[in-house]
Amino acid sequence: MRHSLRNAVSALVLAAATAGGFGIAQAADKPIVGIITKTNTNPFFVKMKAGAEAAAKENGMELRSFAGKVDGDNDSQVAAVENLIAAGAKGILITPSDSRAIVPSIEKARAAGILVIALDTPLDPASAADATFATDNFLAGQMIGQWAAKTLGDKAGTAKIALLDLNVNQVSVDVARDQGFLKGFGIDLVNPALIGDEKDPRIVGHDTTLGNEEGGRKAMENLLQKDPEISVVYTINEPAAAGAYEALKSVGREKDVLIVSVDGGCPGVRNVKDGVIGATSMQFPLLMAAKGVEAVAKYAKDGTKPQATPGLDFVNTGVELITDKPAAGLPSTDSAAALKKCWG
Repeated sequence: MRHSLRNAVSALVLAAATAGGFGIAQAADKPIVGIITKTNTNPFFVKMKAGAEAAAKENGMELRSFAGKVDGDNDSQVAAVENLIAAGAKGILITPSDSRAIVPSIEKARAAGILVIALDTPLDPASAADATFATDNFLAGQMIGQWAAKTLGDKAGTAKIALLDLNVNQVSVDVARDQGFLKGFGIDLVNPALIGDEKDPRIVGHDTTLGNEEGGRKAMENLLQKDPEISVVYTINEPAAAGAYEALKSVGREKDVLIVSVDGGCPGVRNVKDGVIGATSMQFPLLMAAKGVEAVAKYAKDGTKPQATPGLDFVNTGVELITDKPAAGLPSTDSAAALKKCWG
């Protein structure tokens, strides 16, 4: 009698769990994937998160999202990785705030069998992640450097260049865009893996912006004090470019300084349309994150890991030059077309 009763109770528990009464079957059926961005305020990362959310829903996964308090906040990212390890996540997508400092935490996650994919910003070394889904950031910088040099023509030889970078950590995306711009402009690189060692007299200097408008304004003010005749401004991203423009405007120089940037967010594209930014390189954060989640879903299903784009050490998610002033020999998209596919 007791045996029959126990079997009946077990059957009822199983039926309830299967029906969702206790959520057991549902929880077991949904692998966890985490996304950790640098911040949750930059439109680039907002769009990235949206791409991850849509892909997680489509692939039957549970998405858990984390972000640093500010760009460069490694401690919050370390805590997020620890959280996802404890939760038994199948995969982690991360845009590292500090490409080197986060590596020990990433190694711990991979040792636990978690697939780790860097988004946008490679780890240092890149091999610390299972894969990287990113824009070719060096190419993105090179395209706007080439555009600036071609647009200036003969004046490129006497240009005075300000470079508004991300932060003092020299993370990989920061270095790649900065060095790509200089290469495209025709400046010899001493060490392509290092910002600030160039000897070209056209470089007025580098300053950091933390990737936001206020930082761009302050950095531009600092460099204008160093040389008020700056004629070309490279910025790590479009919020920094907007800040640089405001600083130039405050001294009446907004009309005669060429500003170039990288991102392709809708506010940045509108600034191209309005003449604030001369050219920008558009990247595709939603695609990065969506493809990353799809890769984790495949890994959870059969253990398959993503493979890099042939000839590269990462999965290339594309980049386009956006400008309303095309330069000969450089394929580009105008702002009207870009506004139909921008983000943010």
